[in-house]
Amino acid sequence: MQKLLVNIIIFFGMTSCLTAQSFFDKHFEDKSMRIDLILAGNKQNQTVYITELKKEPYWGGSKNNLKDQFNYGEYRFFIIDENTSDTLYSKGFCTLFEEWRSTEEAKHINKAFYQTVTFPYPKNEFTFILNERHRDGSFSTMLTQKIDPSDVNIRQTQTGKYEVAQIINNGPSHQMVDLLFIAEGYQADEMDKFKKDVKKHADYLLKQSPYLENKEKFNFWAVCSPSQESGPSEPEKGVWKETAVQAAFNTFYVDRYLESTNVKAIRDIAAEAPYDHIVVLVNSKRYGGGGIYNHFSLGTSDNYLAHEVMIHEIGHGLFGLADEYYTSDVAYQDFFNLKVEPWQPNITTLIDFNSKWQSMLSSHTPVPTPADSEFENTTGVFEGGGYVSKGVYRPAINCRMKSNEAKGFCEVCKNAGDKMIKFLTQ
Repeated sequence: MQKLLVNIIIFFGMTSCLTAQSFFDKHFEDKSMRIDLILAGNKQNQTVYITELKKEPYWGGSKNNLKDQFNYGEYRFFIIDENTSDTLYSKGFCTLFEEWRSTEEAKHINKAFYQTVTFPYPKNEFTFILNERHRDGSFSTMLTQKIDPSDVNIRQTQTGKYEVAQIINNGPSHQMVDLLFIAEGYQADEMDKFKKDVKKHADYLLKQSPYLENKEKFNFWAVCSPSQESGPSEPEKGVWKETAVQAAFNTFYVDRYLESTNVKAIRDIAAEAPYDHIVVLVNSKRYGGGGIYNHFSLGTSDNYLAHEVMIHEIGHGLFGLADEYYTSDVAYQDFFNLKVEPWQPNITTLIDFNSKWQSMLSSHTPVPTPADSEFENTTGVFEGGGYVSKGVYRPAINCRMKSNEAKGFCEVCKNAGDKMIKFLTQ
């Protein structure tokens, strides 16, 4: 009887997967469509424009979970079937532009930033809908565009420009989380170092939770994109380098913030292999990094804290985790609306704590939770996080999303990461 029950469960699981696979095959090619955008504006207003459509040779995401279930991100987009009006695909994401809009500079000038979105390549005409999230948590539509995937002016991306090395291979991309590392500030004769640096980061990640428990669900790729010069740009020192994706420290005048505004170059290089998340590995001993949800993450190769910083930044980029610190200098102003529950899974304003980690609390844990030794290893509700000391709460006294001294992710961050890994691999 028990064997029969197990066989029935396996049968229905296989049937569900086959049904999802048939849905994908009906509506999509096993390739990617990329929409290149420009986001422009200031603190008060923003607009968006499509600049180009591209067809890329790989789809690295799940073929089963095509509709976003997390509601993360400051933006989201939908792919709507023209014939049935059904949602075929959806995804949330964040941008460097929205971060810039929270800075002092955005009060006084206008700027434009490149942005791209990718999704499996539709077989039939569809409508692309882009939404923005407002400070009250509501969404409105920024752009609606009908697209014919057979349009002859959709650029066909040519690959084979760079050496691609698969550092760790655990299986087919649509069943794995594919982390794709891009070389930045590595000259052509430094690519052996680049591949070794990727392997070091991969080995570190796979020893940390929740990667450790899911280590057989990850592929690691290295795209050997050479730079004319070694190392990144350091504007505050007057150092400008000719590199593959033009990464630079001092983003928004914060010396440790390492970012790139050359999104098109990053996506062009990333098109060489399938991916779920892009990581720009910068050839530098300097401390710093950056990570933006469903955008990309950056970190350095040789700083003594490089691994701790990288797992933190991928926490932003892949898992949608917020910064839990509140004492470090940042350029953002009023980044979170304290009257709204933030979408990030590891911080709360207590407006809707039930939607966060309330179920993980012991009945003996006070809310808010005092940050003293009694609760040092307790999942609680500790005030301070999201760049402010009051009004935003984090789940642990210390966590990798708070500091480099933490032993690792807190239980809430592990749980959020585990859910994302399962979503991307099922």
